[in-house]
Amino acid sequence: MNLEIERKFLITNTNFKKQSYQKKYIQQGFLNSDKNRVVRVRIIEEKAYLTIKGVSDKSGTSRFEWEKEISLQEAKALMKLCEKEVIEKYRYFHKLENHVFEIDEFLGDNEGLIIAEVELKNKNEVFIKPSYLGKEVTGDEKYYNSNLSKVPFKNWT
Repeated sequence: MNLEIERKFLITNTNFKKQSYQKKYIQQGFLNSDKNRVVRVRIIEEKAYLTIKGVSDKSGTSRFEWEKEISLQEAKALMKLCEKEVIEKYRYFHKLENHVFEIDEFLGDNEGLIIAEVELKNKNEVFIKPSYLGKEVTGDEKYYNSNLSKVPFKNWT
């Protein structure tokens, strides 16, 4: 079983941009965003992926994840079948010791929202927190991309 273990944080400043070694444009849509399973199509520049995610554990830190690379042509066709809005964002990559922080700067209806994720080998793994990390939002479902496509950041009160 493929288990994704990650923690998510809001961002307090844009210092991550100077510390990042790479930036990529991402589009992603959801073929199914049921809370028991999410089926996502993602295009990262010229590569594409189909991903299935299961239910998060109680803490929101881990869940089943299966991902397969698909052709760009297949992904573009599947995007036309996706629910509601397609998420657009820039993803920045910042390596700090043994961990890579992936920082998503959302565009469109989610502009203004910036979230960092760090993948871990286990739930109790210790990592150094960069200065730009703010409040932890691990397990808060409103920050899941599948929910941001339904209730975008611009509509939050």
